Amino acid sequence: MTGFFTLFRKEVLRFWKVLMQTVAAPILTTLLYLLIFSHVLEAHVEVYPGVAYTAFLVPGLVMMAILQNAFANSSSSLIQSKISGNIVFFLLAPLSYLEFFLAYLLAAVVRGLLVGLGVGLSGLLFTDLNLAHPLWTLFFALASSAVFACVGIIAGIWAEKFDQLAGVQNFVIVPLTFLSGVFYSIHSLPAFWQALSHYNPVFYMIDGFRYGFHGVADVDPWRSAAVVLGCTLILSGLTLQMLRSGYKLRH
Repeated sequence: MTGFFTLFRKEVLRFWKVLMQTVAAPILTTLLYLLIFSHVLEAHVEVYPGVAYTAFLVPGLVMMAILQNAFANSSSSLIQSKISGNIVFFLLAPLSYLEFFLAYLLAAVVRGLLVGLGVGLSGLLFTDLNLAHPLWTLFFALASSAVFACVGIIAGIWAEKFDQLAGVQNFVIVPLTFLSGVFYSIHSLPAFWQALSHYNPVFYMIDGFRYGFHGVADVDPWRSAAVVLGCTLILSGLTLQMLRSGYKLRH
């Protein structure tokens, strides 16, 4: 496991050394969403009975920050290594594909959770937050960040230039997160969009995470947990298969 710990430490240090860019900037950006939306809608919207709009909004923003930064960490690291050519040093090292996978996955999870924690603590300046079900909150934070870390690894392996990676982020990741109930309950949507939201896996991540705070959700949290766990297993298996075959890495 020495190789795993070495690569994991290298991946954590990679984003830690540029903390202003990788952690502080995403926290500030997310807080701007919180500041604007809570100021405009706090007095006009009540999504759940007894839950203020700002308190409703904070868990969604925390999860959005976790997902986007978990994806950004693994995908940017891989594409940089491929373009600069230093990926060869990892491929020649006595590392199994499982160690390679776990190092990138866990480093991305650490960054995602670190940014999410920063957003959550900053959100306390705007509203009071209760943890009705802490274990549900922890489960959805870990499993969802693992899902997007896998997506980041897959995108980083597939993409051959930054433009392709930006395409995945702008046309897949951002729409999925923004249309997943971060700023609203899907019950406020027209029937068509409400039905369509049930096919968006990010909706279950945010709804389940929010359930951990407020104890209420748009769908059964067990159903959300099943969807997130299924995505974790499927994407982990796909990522491992790509690494084992050396797809776009060894050829």
